[in-house]
Amino acid sequence: MKLTSEVEDQLIDQLMGYVTPRRRQLFEEIIQNRTRHITIVLENIFQPHNASAVLRSCDLTGVQDVHIIENSNTYTVNPEVAMGASKWLTLHHYNQTDNNTPEVYTHLRSQGYKIVATTPHIKSVGPEELDLSGKVALVFGTELTGLTPFAIEAADEYLQIPMMGFTESYNISVSAALTLYTLTQRLHKMDISWTLTHDDKRHVLLQWLRNTINKSELIEKELLNKIISSI
Repeated sequence: MKLTSEVEDQLIDQLMGYVTPRRRQLFEEIIQNRTRHITIVLENIFQPHNASAVLRSCDLTGVQDVHIIENSNTYTVNPEVAMGASKWLTLHHYNQTDNNTPEVYTHLRSQGYKIVATTPHIKSVGPEELDLSGKVALVFGTELTGLTPFAIEAADEYLQIPMMGFTESYNISVSAALTLYTLTQRLHKMDISWTLTHDDKRHVLLQWLRNTINKSELIEKELLNKIISSI
């Protein structure tokens, strides 16, 4: 059942009574720094350690959405590394065909995102120079071979972290962490609207509450019946 914004607001208000005051305070503080201005796309990542570390970096830098392309590898998470980060993020899985990358690019462009492929092999900008005036989708590739040819060729721009050693590239989880930290620090200083909309905040808060409250489905059903009957 699709809930109206009024019902969702009432539901959130009542579900907040099932979490501790400290958790409520954290929700209210953290939601203010969540963003969809920057989003992450992971193409065919398969090592659980790296997959989990990227999620943790997204949570810690306030990036809410992660788009997961599973062309030939299933995306699995190591809970000891992720430390519960996945329940605070909105994960979008794409696994219906052998090549889901075009679908993801089309979807993100329809949402106003510029597609930025991370690769050391093409003339690129660094995290300090990337234009953040519009929404940006950062695409990271598999640990062994990087991004697929399509993911690179169909991108709008390219990003590379400066390197001064012999090794060809950073580990993907390190690359994502460095990039996200730099970009979100820049974003917070910019005079643009980068925070979640009111509707987005409501949806994310409801997701957090559902994921953190024990037997949330039963509690929500009971509360909804009371709310709807009172309208």
